[in-house]
Amino acid sequence: MGHAWITRVTGAFVVALCLGLAMSVAAQTMPESDKEFAKQQVQRQVDQPGNNAPVWREVRKGDPQFTSIPGRETNVLIQPQGQTWRSLRNGQISVYGGWALVVVFLAIATFYWVKGTIELREPPTGREVLRFTLLDRVIHWTTAICFVILAVSGLIMLFGKGVLLPLIGYTLFSWLAILGKNLHNFVGPLFAVCLLLMFFNFVRENVPAPSDWQWIRRFGGLLSDREVPSGKFNALEKAWFWGGACILGIIVAGSGFVLDFPNFDQTRHTMQTAHVVHSIGALLFMLGALGHIYMGTIGMTGAYDAMRYGYVDEEWAREHHEYWYNDIKAGKVPADSEGEGGAHEPA
Repeated sequence: MGHAWITRVTGAFVVALCLGLAMSVAAQTMPESDKEFAKQQVQRQVDQPGNNAPVWREVRKGDPQFTSIPGRETNVLIQPQGQTWRSLRNGQISVYGGWALVVVFLAIATFYWVKGTIELREPPTGREVLRFTLLDRVIHWTTAICFVILAVSGLIMLFGKGVLLPLIGYTLFSWLAILGKNLHNFVGPLFAVCLLLMFFNFVRENVPAPSDWQWIRRFGGLLSDREVPSGKFNALEKAWFWGGACILGIIVAGSGFVLDFPNFDQTRHTMQTAHVVHSIGALLFMLGALGHIYMGTIGMTGAYDAMRYGYVDEEWAREHHEYWYNDIKAGKVPADSEGEGGAHEPA
């Protein structure tokens, strides 16, 4: 019993001696500024117990400290710019972006209430023209489905806490948010591939032409009784192709890859910047898509059937895309088998 007690005391003394030597060595190698800061902290704990404000003030500077974990920014405990990003994301982006979606939706609803569905002025001929091939439709609908998944899941992540959480509660919202996040992460890269296929498949018909300026000047005749002649795609459709599918597509896809693959060792500041760019680009994409979806569904008779079945009536082609119709009649457009046009009698 006596020997065990002596052993424990001796062991404790040796440990204390080692700790004292280590602290002495550390104090000798510590810079003078750090020594002074340490003394101030010791004195502060005596004068104001529990007051760690100077410690956290030092931490929030974002200055690199010492760490045994390798990697970029592992020596920065707190990044102050994160609060700026949070304020921007929950403030201007969410507020202005949300109201922009509401305003554009109401504007489209008002236009539909005033204008209604654009009908053909003359009766259909019964002869149909191939407008979109099977490849065209597969690429378009795959892109469209990916877009809808990304848009809905993105809206849940951006506005969910403020809109859905008070309505459906924490449990259901948490499951919905987790599902949306995973769908967003995995569908995003597929959407980028679809945009690339969309570009190469449709770029030839979307090259700007001199007639597009006339279409723009008269707003396509949407506010009059007669549409302005155009090629296979009018100026507004071309603007959506270049501005939406190409420019905004590159912005959204590029920033999305930065967020989707953090293992490429990008910094937190880089990801915060990418998130701001991604959110703004995605909101602009959705604003443009509202108009595109409207014109492709209830806004114009025959537009949805064109992308669903591939064919439109000859009268539809003549009234809405007269130059393209004239090229078909003149034989400038290849036959059906080539996927560019040609008329046939419906089965």
